[in-house]
Amino acid sequence: MKNYPLIIDGKEMQAVSGECYRPINPANNQEIAGVASAGLEDVDLAVAAARGAFDNGPWRRMTARARGDVLHKLAGLIRENIDEIAVCETENVGKPISSSRGEIGAGAYTFEYYAGAITKFFGETIPVSGDGIDMTLREPVGVVAAIVPWNFPFCIACWKCAPALAAGNSVILKPATCSTLSAYHLVRLAKEAGVPDGVFNLLTGHGGVIGDALSTHEDIDKISFTGSTQIGTRILEKSAKGIKRVSLELGGKSPNIIYADADVERAARESVMAVFDNCGQDCCARSRMFVEAEVHDVFVNAFVDQLGKVKIGDPMDEDTEIGPMVSMAQRESVMNYIEIGKSEGGKLIGGGIPEGAAFDNGAYIIPAIFTGMTNAMRTSQEEIFGPVVNIIPFTDEATMIKEVNDSVYGLSGSIWTRDISKALRTAKAVRSGNLSINTNSSVFVEAPFGGFKRSGTGRDLGMNALLNVTEVKNIFIHIED
Repeated sequence: MKNYPLIIDGKEMQAVSGECYRPINPANNQEIAGVASAGLEDVDLAVAAARGAFDNGPWRRMTARARGDVLHKLAGLIRENIDEIAVCETENVGKPISSSRGEIGAGAYTFEYYAGAITKFFGETIPVSGDGIDMTLREPVGVVAAIVPWNFPFCIACWKCAPALAAGNSVILKPATCSTLSAYHLVRLAKEAGVPDGVFNLLTGHGGVIGDALSTHEDIDKISFTGSTQIGTRILEKSAKGIKRVSLELGGKSPNIIYADADVERAARESVMAVFDNCGQDCCARSRMFVEAEVHDVFVNAFVDQLGKVKIGDPMDEDTEIGPMVSMAQRESVMNYIEIGKSEGGKLIGGGIPEGAAFDNGAYIIPAIFTGMTNAMRTSQEEIFGPVVNIIPFTDEATMIKEVNDSVYGLSGSIWTRDISKALRTAKAVRSGNLSINTNSSVFVEAPFGGFKRSGTGRDLGMNALLNVTEVKNIFIHIED
């Protein structure tokens, strides 16, 4: 069994306390590795290394092109090691191997994008009332703590670390407690690519201890967090005293709106994985479906039929589309929500724990579809973070839009219609940060990603991500006569 250390100041080391823990493979409930469990002393060491590298090291003083060259090399190394990292990801969180491979590749592309983007990110000259020239500079914010979730561990680590590194910051990466293995490979490969010691550090261990310490540490300048709204609120509160820059990508309860004039069969086919991909463990999951009443039954029948074609099973099988949940505890939470949905009067299709020896030891679950639901029900309002969808019929567009927006969240969603005016009218009315029309794809490295309301603040991805990890400096130069 391999042991995964911390990486601080370019060195692999065990926690000062010597403590470690053993993550579980959710497909078979077996321990897969030993992982160093950082404590407060390790946080101090990592922050000191990152601060020293930022204040005194060469990274932020290198040209943007030189930093980009290093990150291009890192992207190449990720691609060379894609199979090894993908296996770690699948064993760690139960993600189907084909999905893991795709997400590792997407992580490599994220570094390629920011390696090139940083040379196109610059300040401006501004006409002012004074006699001279006014200009702005974009400078790195300093030491960035990137705290990432367990549902897309490698992918989101790249979303946060690539722009921060490209801009010249030092970074401390804190993966979720149960999903640390791929993060180790990322930081290790960064050193091999030429990222200087201290610029990119890895802290693994319990989130409450490390997250609180990073949020309150006086030498951390920026917190970038993806995870639950509850933890995001805690980080915001903890960071307030130090006036830290904070960006948060939090929960979601995304709508999927199907109008009667849509290609209903295609919408049904594509909407299955829009909610059940990654076993529903996705803040963008379209878990509230609003279907116009006249096509409701046609849509539901096609949706159920398509779900029946999806393969649930061993995540190491290339043909598997839905693997286990991340843990038995997460499955139990989802099963409780299924019981709540039943008590609310919904008609349940599917749901439950699959039978058979292949499923006995893993955190497997059968996706659940509820029909006959309303938007006021708990299962329509609370983020379940599992493969459960509520299908809600509607007859009036204005009433439906009001219900869609009757949520504390506003992260993502889809709209299906052949009427472009209706599509744009609906998109403008829905209070969400990311929407797609006639598709369920709305997340691209090149475009900003983030939410309204309690789904967060700030944006990952696109050029907007560079705004999160830089400060604006204004300089006025007086011109004498």
